[in-house]
Amino acid sequence: MEQIKKNWKSYVMLQALILLYSLSSVCSKYASGQEFLSLKFILFYGAVILLLGLYAIFWQQILKKIPLVSAYANKAVTVIWGLIWGMLLFDEEINAYKVCGCIIIIIGVYLVVSQQGEES
Repeated sequence: MEQIKKNWKSYVMLQALILLYSLSSVCSKYASGQEFLSLKFILFYGAVILLLGLYAIFWQQILKKIPLVSAYANKAVTVIWGLIWGMLLFDEEINAYKVCGCIIIIIGVYLVVSQQGEES
């Protein structure tokens, strides 16, 4: 837990980066609903490539400040963002099973990150 307290700004940046990464999936879903090679398809697909490129660059910077195990465990939060984007943008339903899954993900990330801090 000391690791999180010490690098809390890095963990906030990591979560912002994961949010950015999740937006690539949103753009991908919008692109899939367009006619192949139409202007909208190209714009959405271009946004996917741009977001993934930015993600790749900033991911490398985050890894300089956070242990790989902790950073990679936090990537599971993308599932939660996907659930939120699905509800807000695509009218997908959230049920108790999905909420339980999100809770399990959060607990898992917490356990990995807190354990990593104890080993350092």
